[in-house]
Amino acid sequence: MILVGQYDSPYVRRVGVSLRLLGFDYRHDTRSVFGDFDDMRKNTNPVGRIPSLVLDDGTVLIDSGAILDYLDDMVGPERALVPASGLARRRCLQTLALATGAIDKAGASGYERLIRPPKYLWPDWVVRCRLQLSGALSALAALDWSVHVTADSATPDQAAITTVCMLRYVEMTDPDLLGPYPRLHKLSERLEALPAFAATYPPEIAYPNSA
Repeated sequence: MILVGQYDSPYVRRVGVSLRLLGFDYRHDTRSVFGDFDDMRKNTNPVGRIPSLVLDDGTVLIDSGAILDYLDDMVGPERALVPASGLARRRCLQTLALATGAIDKAGASGYERLIRPPKYLWPDWVVRCRLQLSGALSALAALDWSVHVTADSATPDQAAITTVCMLRYVEMTDPDLLGPYPRLHKLSERLEALPAFAATYPPEIAYPNSA
């Protein structure tokens, strides 16, 4: 398998972490949606987005949610990172909705502040996105993470994986919003120490409009 996209995207990273935790071998294609947009759109994903997962038979899966569903289906319900049914599934999906919502709002705010030419900046939109991001972070910070991570931290579910990938993304793009959230910081510290997270840890990014 080939995972297309760079780990500075939390959506790419959560797929990379999941592949490693579930024991799949893959090659990492680090093409960029900015530098390699035309090539990616023509040859991998017609939408020109990441991540994509190229299977061994040449099939290309797009969108991290669809890719993760495929991986869970491949390993079966006993090892799946999203529980198959019941309260555990609903709880995981609800937490995932908060985490992916935070990613989307961090991304929208980040593009506006860090990439868009300053003369086109829309301050009210930035304020709104950051308010929504803060709401998601506060909700996530109030959760009991013991239901998403085993006592030895070795088998986090997809909600915990995605949340930690989101936290690193916010740390890179809007660190001022990572306030006093001890449960989230503890979760991040625990999981980032795992080999699957360490191997996909994204470096700092030099954005055009960053200081």
